[in-house]
Amino acid sequence: MQYSQNPQDMKSGEAAESTDNVKNESLNPSSAETDEIIQTTVQSETNQDTLPGLAQSLKEAERKAAEHHDAWLRAKAEAENVRRRAQADVSNAHKYAVENFSTELLTVMDSLEAALAVENANVENFKNGMELTQKQLVAVFEKFNIKAIDPVGEKFDPHQHQAMCTVDSELEPNTVVQVMQKGYKLHERVIRPALVMVSKTKDA
Repeated sequence: MQYSQNPQDMKSGEAAESTDNVKNESLNPSSAETDEIIQTTVQSETNQDTLPGLAQSLKEAERKAAEHHDAWLRAKAEAENVRRRAQADVSNAHKYAVENFSTELLTVMDSLEAALAVENANVENFKNGMELTQKQLVAVFEKFNIKAIDPVGEKFDPHQHQAMCTVDSELEPNTVVQVMQKGYKLHERVIRPALVMVSKTKDA
């Protein structure tokens, strides 16, 4: 004897089976979902391990930056001090460049004052005192490479001589006939040209 199955019972059975399948799928996730869960977990753990290292690196970078800034400030201050010292040295060099020369001239001044302090001095005594003072002054000039320009009989040189006039002379034209005032040069630089009279070409 055969029994016919109730359609309502069949629907109830299919629904129950579908529910069981959903439960099984939720309890047994697919392999792709499993890999995604594992990857997320690993990444989270990696981030947790990396953060302390990044913080340490940041602190180290900040420390080095502070050291470099301090070094830059010290270098800047040192450069400023060097610049100021150089300016002071240049200023002092300008002020006291003739200090040694001035010290040597003091002996010449002493001689002049001593000669003027002599009472009842005659012309001969004054002359001797002047000659002694002149010798001292010449010695000072030689010590500091100050040389006289006394070009009598030499060719006129406009770089060292200043012509005051031209005169007739038996000498060749443009020859120094007479020195009206000696010139001087310091080393090779002319500090005062000699004032001279120069020969001119004779009229035909």
